[in-house]
Amino acid sequence: MPEPLRVIARDGVHEIVIERSRFRTTLTRVSDPDSAAAVIAAVRREFWDATHHCTAFRIGEVQRSSDDGEPAGTAGVPMLEVLLRREVTDVVAVVTRWFGGVKLGAGGLVRAYGRAVSEALDVVGVRRRVRLTEFLLAVPHAGAGRIENALRTAGYAVASVEYGADATITARAADPAAFAAWLAALTGGAVEALAIGEVDVDVE
Repeated sequence: MPEPLRVIARDGVHEIVIERSRFRTTLTRVSDPDSAAAVIAAVRREFWDATHHCTAFRIGEVQRSSDDGEPAGTAGVPMLEVLLRREVTDVVAVVTRWFGGVKLGAGGLVRAYGRAVSEALDVVGVRRRVRLTEFLLAVPHAGAGRIENALRTAGYAVASVEYGADATITARAADPAAFAAWLAALTGGAVEALAIGEVDVDVE
């Protein structure tokens, strides 16, 4: 199975002050480069008086960064490196800086921008994103409660239960083969699981 991705638990903002310069980090979940660009544009409009708006985003295999006028390689690159090191995807980071009058030097800027994103990630939290296979189970009404309870006890996610001619349970599992074997053992082969697709779920 592929390694789980990591995503931010929520959008958020965190601010630090270094040598009188303010570094305000905005972290936002995004699904494509256009939505990342929209977040960056919104931050620029809101904080039009800032000295720099340095950015980095990672969306799957797509990753980009910008120093926005800071010396080359001192802002966007260290921001992106934090996202890569923390294995976070589908996120845009914007670090808005108000210059405080004290020059930090290249090394100081690298540390400041990296620290700004790292601390912001600590504040918003990071969750694992796993891909689960979704199954439909048609179950006689009399046995639906027992099977639903067994699913939850075994650690399988139950997305929904609907009642019609039969009870239809939508369940999710990370290992389809193991799930099918577990269900067969539980029901003596009386209930089959129909795979209907995949869904990404964020977990602690």
